[in-house]
Amino acid sequence: MTDQTPVPRMRLELVPVPVSDVDRARDFYQHVVGFHLDHDVSRDGMRVVQLTPPGSGCSIVISAGLPEISEMQPGSVKALHLVVDDIREACAALKQRGLELSEIDEHDRGIKYAYFSDPDGNSWALQEIPPGI
Repeated sequence: MTDQTPVPRMRLELVPVPVSDVDRARDFYQHVVGFHLDHDVSRDGMRVVQLTPPGSGCSIVISAGLPEISEMQPGSVKALHLVVDDIREACAALKQRGLELSEIDEHDRGIKYAYFSDPDGNSWALQEIPPGI
């Protein structure tokens, strides 16, 4: 085996986010954060809710009854990043929707962050990276 072997294309398209209350989390991500509700399916004691941030190719899944995800501790996912073009505009829009965000934190080379958490304590960062970095 060698690291010179080409690897087929891989896309990260779904990230599990463990929550204690699927309805509360769905409402938070859909109505407060503005994620698109892709589907909400229940079958055989399982519920799967998939939501996608605006403009993203990667979605989140919240669920009940799916063993691997249900075994995760609610609130244990930390520092998921949502990359935005204009952090001030994104923060203003999210605050108007009722989201509580940190102040904007500016770092070297113009990189900016603002932070929020879902009702279970899963944490998120909005990130703005200036062009050319």
